Amino acid sequence: MNPQLSYDDVVRTLEDLPSLPAVVMELLNSIDQDDVDISVLARKVSHDTALTAKTLRLANSSVYGLQVKVTTIQQAITYLGFQSTRNLITAAAVTGCFAESACPGFDHKAFWRHSIASACCAKVLARHMRFNQDYAFTAALLHDIGRLVLAACFPQQYAEVLALRSSRDCQLLEAEREVLGVDHVEAGLALAEHWNFSDTMRLAIGGHHAPEAPGAGFLATIIHVADAMVHALDLAQQPDDLAPPLSNVAWQALRLDEQFCMQLFRETELQFEEISLVLLA
Repeated sequence: MNPQLSYDDVVRTLEDLPSLPAVVMELLNSIDQDDVDISVLARKVSHDTALTAKTLRLANSSVYGLQVKVTTIQQAITYLGFQSTRNLITAAAVTGCFAESACPGFDHKAFWRHSIASACCAKVLARHMRFNQDYAFTAALLHDIGRLVLAACFPQQYAEVLALRSSRDCQLLEAEREVLGVDHVEAGLALAEHWNFSDTMRLAIGGHHAPEAPGAGFLATIIHVADAMVHALDLAQQPDDLAPPLSNVAWQALRLDEQFCMQLFRETELQFEEISLVLLA
């Protein structure tokens, strides 16, 4: 059995991870600010041709239903709005940032399938609750990013976590704490700190397994329910994936009826297919 890790051990290894393009860091740091100079950011993003191409493919997908084809980041901002375009740039950058992990048993593609599906579901839930859809999409896309950190930085130990979860059929958090001494929520918070995420995003990542905890914030509630629903839909296509327990407090807070849930499932599946085609190509 390996010695247990501490939060500081995780922080120390973050320097070894790939970093996001500088312009994406700027976008993530400014998620709570409205006074960002859009033309400057559009110009900076367009210097990164791969990122621009992926972002524009997303913007032109049927999810956004644009009547015109956008060919520049500035046009995407004009037709979709700044927040939605920032979302797409972030999604395009983050999903391409991590190389496939050398961790045995960690399914990189399934990880992103689950994250993208959670983002699509959270966006629909946020619209229903009249909450900011763009915050919900980005926070849900990144809610489990700590799993990627642990698999990338500690591949052998994380393989033990996955083996334990599988043999014991227990929750992932439980297996992580037993084998590593830290879990993916803490690793996600360490990365959020390292990448200078806004407080809104940090709270959501930190609270998505315990949305009823004091101060967790409403965004954590939306992500928690989206996470559970996506597990139920099995869009990640992972065999024997144990869904995390659903918080009754979070479920009651969203007041969802059966008719809306059916609509939510349909919309999530449609958006997921479109967006994952672009992001995981």
